[in-house]
Amino acid sequence: MQSTKISYHILAIVIVIIWGTTFVSTKMLILAGLTPAVIFTIRFIVAYLLILTISHKKMWCDTLKDEIAMAGLGITGGSLYFLAENMALEYTTATNTSLIVCSCPLFASLLCSWLAGQYLNKIQWLGTGVAFFGMVAVVLNGRFVLNLNPYGDLLAFIACICWAFYSLLTQKVGHKYSSKFITRKVFAYGVLTIIPYFFFRPEEIPTDLGIFLDATVWGNLAFLSVIASFTCYLLWTVCIHRLGTIEATNYVYINPIATIVAASLVLDEVITIWFALGSALILLGLWLSNKK
Repeated sequence: MQSTKISYHILAIVIVIIWGTTFVSTKMLILAGLTPAVIFTIRFIVAYLLILTISHKKMWCDTLKDEIAMAGLGITGGSLYFLAENMALEYTTATNTSLIVCSCPLFASLLCSWLAGQYLNKIQWLGTGVAFFGMVAVVLNGRFVLNLNPYGDLLAFIACICWAFYSLLTQKVGHKYSSKFITRKVFAYGVLTIIPYFFFRPEEIPTDLGIFLDATVWGNLAFLSVIASFTCYLLWTVCIHRLGTIEATNYVYINPIATIVAASLVLDEVITIWFALGSALILLGLWLSNKK
């Protein structure tokens, strides 16, 4: 039983590492001419069509209350989360955005304590704090300059809170519905709730379809749709159910490690000693936070 739980911890780490590399893929697609909203919409549409092949017998929840909860998952884990995060990058620095969004595990722990009665002991709070400061060191990567922008930082904070609520809601409905059903609902409501955005920003809809013939474009879209969305969202729902909101979400602290490593390999970004120190603190914090 213990070895089975360890396998879910490993799975959660792998998922977060994959999600960490998505920032690089998204950056390459933006450089190719696609907007973040278009990228999100395509990846969720493709992911929905894929999961529909393995989850199509049951289309609706048992109650209206549960259906509303599923819509909340699509918003907090899909449309609003991605819009807030990507719009934040337009007004504040990538460092500020990463710092605020990746502090999600801290807020998830607070939400679980306040709303779900899942209390951490002193060692687990210490571990969460150590991992948080390790994440700060990794994101700053030796550049101790923060340019505060209230509007952009607020958007990043909204994205952070969205993911915390998404994790909490996933655990709540996970006891009543299968992971495939929940994930399909996330993709469906994510797409439905992003559509109104394009009524206000129709210029973002691509008119030159030839862009999708480029190998870099369709390759990165395939990675984001099939791996980062379809596969990872499905497995993350399983991890939340098996490990709980706090334990699973704490692994989000690893996200910037994967991002910086991928950026150094693909975009030639520089890694400093602070990255190694921060990574060590994150691992120590995660070890402490998972102690009972």
